[in-house]
Amino acid sequence: MGTPTSTHRKAIYPGTFDPITNGHLDIIKRACHMFDEIIVAVADSEAKKPMFNLEQRIQMTQAATKAFPKVNVIGFDKLLVDLSEDLEANIIIRGLRAVSDFEYELQMGYANASLKPDLETIYLMPSLQHAFVSSSVVRAILAYDGKVDHLLDAEVYRIIKEIRK
Repeated sequence: MGTPTSTHRKAIYPGTFDPITNGHLDIIKRACHMFDEIIVAVADSEAKKPMFNLEQRIQMTQAATKAFPKVNVIGFDKLLVDLSEDLEANIIIRGLRAVSDFEYELQMGYANASLKPDLETIYLMPSLQHAFVSSSVVRAILAYDGKVDHLLDAEVYRIIKEIRK
């Protein structure tokens, strides 16, 4: 008998990450138990008018994930199906907090599958303590200089304070 071939399990976790939160990090930790490599793909998303530019969001995401050896952070500005082709990764990770997330994510998953049938989407729920955390909540609090350090990685919080000086 021949030796079994090993397969490198690679997944893409795409998002705007404006900014990356403890909820995102919870999903990344969970994904690291399931995959050999996680590519955190930070979307340019100018249409969403992000609070932080792409370079800042990549910097924050790299800082927040530096303790995860399986994680690589990249920026992208193309269709997710095209990115998956470029990276030779056919698994997409998405986080779900509530029913409202599910409806949107299901539509996106089906749309991606219609463009690339072998692209699978896996949905992960954050821990209960992070279920309410979203980038939009963080941005809303930041707009009024409110306390967000408990919602973010310490290094991400430091970077945001530096940017907002």
